[in-house]
Amino acid sequence: MNGAEALRIDEDARGRKRWKQWGPYLAERQWGTVREDYSADGSAWEYFPHDHARSRAYRWGEDGLLGLSDDTGRLCFALALWNGRDPILKERFFGLTGPEGNHGEDVKECYYFVDATPTASYLKAIYKYPQREYPYAELVAENRRRGLDASEFELADAGAFDDDRYFDVTIEYAKNDPDDIHIRISVTNRGPDAADLHVLPTLWFRNVWSWGRVGEHYGPRPMLRKRDAHHVIVETEADDGLVFAADHASSGEDPTWMFTENETNNEKLFGSANASPYVKDAFHRYLISGDTSAVNPAEQGSKAAAHYELHVGAGQTVSMHLRIAPANTMPTDAFSSAFTDTFTCRIQEADAFYAERIPKALTGDERRVARQAYAGLLWTKQFYYFDVGQWQDGDPGQPTPPASRREGRNADWRHLNNADLISMPDTWEYPWYAAWDLAFHTLPFARIDADFAKAQLVLVLREWYMHPNGQIPAYEFAFGDVNPPVHAWAVWRVYKMTAARGERDLLFLERTFHKLLLNFTWWVNRKDPDGKNLFSGGFLGLDNIGVFDRSRPLPTGGHLEQADGTAWMAFYCGTMLSIALELAKHNPAYEDVATKFFEHFIAIADAMNSLGGTGLWDNDDGFYYDQLHVGTSHVALKVRSMVGLIPLFACEVLEEDTLQALPDFAMRVRWFVENRPELARYAPSLAPTNDHNGSGQRRLIAIPTRERLERVLHYLLDESEFLSPYGIRSVSRVHKDSPYTFHVDTEEFRVTYDRAESTSGLFGGNSNWRGPVWFPLNYLLIEALEKYYHVYGDSLMVECPTHSGNMRNLGEVAVELSTRLARIFLPDADGHRPVHGGDASYATDDAWKDLVLFYEYFDGDNGRGVGASHQTGWTALVTRCLENVATERERGTTP
Repeated sequence: MNGAEALRIDEDARGRKRWKQWGPYLAERQWGTVREDYSADGSAWEYFPHDHARSRAYRWGEDGLLGLSDDTGRLCFALALWNGRDPILKERFFGLTGPEGNHGEDVKECYYFVDATPTASYLKAIYKYPQREYPYAELVAENRRRGLDASEFELADAGAFDDDRYFDVTIEYAKNDPDDIHIRISVTNRGPDAADLHVLPTLWFRNVWSWGRVGEHYGPRPMLRKRDAHHVIVETEADDGLVFAADHASSGEDPTWMFTENETNNEKLFGSANASPYVKDAFHRYLISGDTSAVNPAEQGSKAAAHYELHVGAGQTVSMHLRIAPANTMPTDAFSSAFTDTFTCRIQEADAFYAERIPKALTGDERRVARQAYAGLLWTKQFYYFDVGQWQDGDPGQPTPPASRREGRNADWRHLNNADLISMPDTWEYPWYAAWDLAFHTLPFARIDADFAKAQLVLVLREWYMHPNGQIPAYEFAFGDVNPPVHAWAVWRVYKMTAARGERDLLFLERTFHKLLLNFTWWVNRKDPDGKNLFSGGFLGLDNIGVFDRSRPLPTGGHLEQADGTAWMAFYCGTMLSIALELAKHNPAYEDVATKFFEHFIAIADAMNSLGGTGLWDNDDGFYYDQLHVGTSHVALKVRSMVGLIPLFACEVLEEDTLQALPDFAMRVRWFVENRPELARYAPSLAPTNDHNGSGQRRLIAIPTRERLERVLHYLLDESEFLSPYGIRSVSRVHKDSPYTFHVDTEEFRVTYDRAESTSGLFGGNSNWRGPVWFPLNYLLIEALEKYYHVYGDSLMVECPTHSGNMRNLGEVAVELSTRLARIFLPDADGHRPVHGGDASYATDDAWKDLVLFYEYFDGDNGRGVGASHQTGWTALVTRCLENVATERERGTTP
């Protein structure tokens, strides 16, 4: 594909120009994270609360309001705001910690990622800032008062936006060159009366000098110095020679400059002396408390802000222009018409870039959803810095951490040393990478930035990420937790998606395959307790979906033979088989490895279907269940949940031309068909099946037989069970009126259908798998249905929905699921988008109605967004769903 943005991506990938040197790499939250926790008991939220954030220097990162940074997180820029009423200078978004919220962590702000390009050549975001005093205490108190059965108390519920008394603060970034950043801030008063607003565009250095360390990521304190009324000089050891320039506001106000140090206010927080009289919270003290001595009269420091005092009329918009650029290229007239022209040009280039990547068959609303999904995905790229060894040891310039740190959280991940740009799940609630989330992120990334998608998949397999035993790090709260093994799938999908002109990246595939072999072996050795190919992987990312906490010892003793854990391993096996077959076409040495994964897949499928009689299959119900294994007894835990649907994912299609090209592998397949009928019986499609397109023959290997697939699909497509108007529920709706209960002595364990926030308290209510719709597993189900269709074609027709009499092939079912998932974000005839849960502002108010949030998961009945509100990472899979809809529309088979 051509175009200016595509050229920039290519120039950066080839090392010609560092277009990605600057980007939206600044987190929305650094406080309350594991990295900043040096407590004895691992209480991250309590050790570094929001109330400390304005006064305490961070050790491992920075945060700010809709900001950006360089790719080492060293020099940062963000907004700060004060409406004259708030008790706190708004330098970062506020939200509740896990113990504070009635449904766990939750950001209590309204902000939106509107646009972005992969090189951050253009970025746009909007923050809705109330003109009333921000209700910090009320949000905490009311959410603490509410129980699990009550909804969350949100900012709008507190009346923050009543009478439209708020500012729309829009920030845009446009790059003139890789290190020449144009910044445009626009403030619109949506209220009926004029209102005052203090705007403080702030530039600062991450503190790398207070820890007593030297080396790659450390150095002396850099400096920002005022040059004149509109310019600040940026001085570092490397002598970058940058200048930070600020023009007068469009309403005529000139900025005044304030300076301080990015250092902890020890006197305030800990009662000890400060190293400098000018500390991190100086701007807050200057504005809120009127403490003019808080800022440095010498007009220098490691943190600087251009302070605009605005009086904005009702309905008026005031704009401010700023610029960060090298001193030797900063023009004398930095804010001439050329400044505005850069924005115009970059916006046009962004439009052209997405016009080539978002299908033209989509409607205007659908295209806007896709565009904002990509924007959210790009805004969640963050600089992530964490050296576990240094974190455990503490720093020479700081107090020694408690001895418990060496035995506590992540104690056996001492090798892990991360300092990279990584796609995060959510910039506020999940400002740290999660391995299985990241795998899903790479698919939409592959459509807009193939090099970044592949680099992310390689990164977490590198030796400073992957554990020496072969485990992939899960997430910073517990790197050793077990997430579903989807990394190989993502590698395989991205490899195929990013083929350029028929040339595929074999180097990428091969280098990841070797590391995945280590990870696969870790799974086999650690998670198959009896060596019978029935796996018990733990909670597997599905949090509270089980009867018990599956990551802890069971109250009954024994262990679980998990339908999802076993199916995930078959899924992993099948993907590794496909990769090995691809590599074998170019190197025959991989043919033996392919045979190994083929046989292992069949062994797992056999165990799943027949070990001990019927394996984890319940023939009476026609569904797969976890089994509780205690001594010699096996008890099926008959919860109809996503656990029993995941076995459908484990299917791979073997093309006849591949078999013909690999005679040794084909011979082994034929041997199985002819000599192991007891295995072929549970994978009957090992025998050739006619390709419905008439282009040859295909072979399907899968966990469910055709008959069992049809029986599970009967539940899957039943609207009284799994099929929601907005996708597939994670637990059947039948459990709303008929909860599943299990008794251990006098204790009862219960699973009911919780359509949105959790009522169980297990894993916290902000992550609920007992009924809502989740994008990642819905998407894997869509892909599985497409594979089954490739083999069965129109020979397999099912009712969709069940009991409707409407017969469809599985390809059409996959499109139907894609359509339902996309419907979450699309306005109905009255302008209401299900994601917004009936909030009238989003349907009728021009200032809100085109703004879309991409939540962590969605209400199983009405599609309302739940959980983390900016988890565009895996929810950006909606772009893939929209592509499916567009493809069918182009074929003339869907409206």
